[in-house]
Amino acid sequence: MKDIDWKSLTFGYLRTDYNVRCYYRDGKWGEVEVCSDEYLKLHMAATCLHYGQEAFEGLKAYRCPDGKVRIFRAEENAARFAEHSPWYCHARGSDRAIR
Repeated sequence: MKDIDWKSLTFGYLRTDYNVRCYYRDGKWGEVEVCSDEYLKLHMAATCLHYGQEAFEGLKAYRCPDGKVRIFRAEENAARFAEHSPWYCHARGSDRAIR
């Protein structure tokens, strides 16, 4: 992360060493997992492939003068996603991951 030029980031894919994942199984969300694999395993009948039912909510993070990285309005982001998730037949998530 120290080699990233934070002032010149563009919208698009930027490989990172790790990412986080949370799986929805048996009617509930699992624990958040840290992963280094940049590939996703999708079922061939995934609704996002066949019906365009997907949603993306990106978070903005900024490095402040004190050196800390702060996430911009994470609660509003989670609330927006939760509000729209039923429209796309997505399971409503929990806000526990942003606290």
